[in-house]
Amino acid sequence: PQSDAAMNILHNISQILDTGLDKETLRILTGLIEAGVNPEALALIVKELRREGAAAAAAAAGATSQ
Repeated sequence: PQSDAAMNILHNISQILDTGLDKETLRILTGLIEAGVNPEALALIVKELRREGAAAAAAAAGATSQ
């Protein structure tokens, strides 16, 4: 498990890189990586979830503007 200091550093790096990930999400992702999940696969999943979320938001916005 990540210490609070390490998580704060990781979150600061995440903010500098403008990842949009909050501390809880970073904690979950690092836990999955520590458990052996492939980091590249996780990155692809996060990107896909963001794309799907953006598409759903756009569809919802389009539905309410009609």
